[in-house]
Order: sequence, then C-alpha cells, then structure tokens
Amino acid sequence: MEITGFFAAVIIGLIVGALGRLVVPGKQNIPIWLTLLIGVVAALIGTFLAAALGVAETPGIDWIEIFLQIGLAAVGVALVAGVRGRRP
Repeated sequence: MEITGFFAAVIIGLIVGALGRLVVPGKQNIPIWLTLLIGVVAALIGTFLAAALGVAETPGIDWIEIFLQIGLAAVGVALVAGVRGRRP
C-alpha cells in the first residue's frame, strides 16, 4: 500500500465508520470519535483483505472493497458497543 492509499483509507474510514454505525440496528452507546476510529481501522483491514483476495484493483469504483470495509466497520461497532454496553 502506497502512502496515498493509506491516506485515502483513513479518509474513507471516517465515512465507513459512520456507515457501519448506521448498519448496526439499535442504539450504540459509544462516542462518535470511537465510531470513526473503528471505521479507519476497518478501512485499513478491508483494504488489505481486498488486496489479499485480489479485488482491490478493479476498473471503476471498488465496490467489493467498500462493502468489505463497511461490513468490518459494522462488526467492529457492534462488538465495541456490546462490550461497552455491559460495563456497569
């Protein structure tokens, strides 16, 4: 991954985090900064996963990579919200 790809993943990660939060049903009791952080991590992992699967470079918009990132963000938000929700 080049440096421009890294910065693109971070910027897309901010959007992906918000979309991941929207995908998870119910109310999540986590701060927005944590949601965005989860999105950035999900975007980076999704980018590496898409490259490993060979779908990172497609003509046009990389829809498979974006769906992987949003799915990972949704799972991350659900996990963190579940862990933080059980704290007294």
